[in-house]
Amino acid sequence: MSLRINDVIPDLSVETDQGTIKLHDWIGDAWAVIFSHPKDFTPVCTTEFGAVAQLANEWAKRGTKVLGVSVDGVEEHVKWKADIETVGGAAPTFPIVADKGLELAKAFDMLPAEAYLPEGRTPNDTATVRAVFIIGPDKKLKLSMIYPMNVGRNFAEVLRALDALQTSAKNGISTPANWEAGKDVVVPLTISDEDAKARFDNFQTVLPYLRTAKLRD
Repeated sequence: MSLRINDVIPDLSVETDQGTIKLHDWIGDAWAVIFSHPKDFTPVCTTEFGAVAQLANEWAKRGTKVLGVSVDGVEEHVKWKADIETVGGAAPTFPIVADKGLELAKAFDMLPAEAYLPEGRTPNDTATVRAVFIIGPDKKLKLSMIYPMNVGRNFAEVLRALDALQTSAKNGISTPANWEAGKDVVVPLTISDEDAKARFDNFQTVLPYLRTAKLRD
């Protein structure tokens, strides 16, 4: 079954290098970022895990938990974390799911139901396990991004998207192209002009269907 925006994510129990967790309980009242990988000890993935580790304070500022996923086992994850710290210069303190049975990869529609890990497998066998999922406190999927193995993910963009989602959820607005925190937002037509002027600064009608404003601190 496909996992679409605003679907409640599967409440799986998964094994990690920090013990067994149940996804809904682990998320709790926080936001969550789940990012997946086709194999441990691969070059691009190692740099990505390092980048996520470097952003520990940024995730914390946003009340967001981070969960890595790879289709190798716990022992490999523990050893891999030493390499990740060497490359990234920061300890990856977040858990990594040991998805050896591909339960999470299949439940999140990254692999077909009939997929399996062959003997002597390579990363190509699980190449599509290369996604980012942002999940809200309501346990619903808010955003997903899918990358090929040869393109490293931009986690500054993941943070930007997370900021946009959290800002939209808090204020009932939308964000325009290339939006960054502090820039003007889009005011939906469901908010009257009078209410918009009372709630926001620099409210203006650009087009009959496009109104912008600045959020107040």
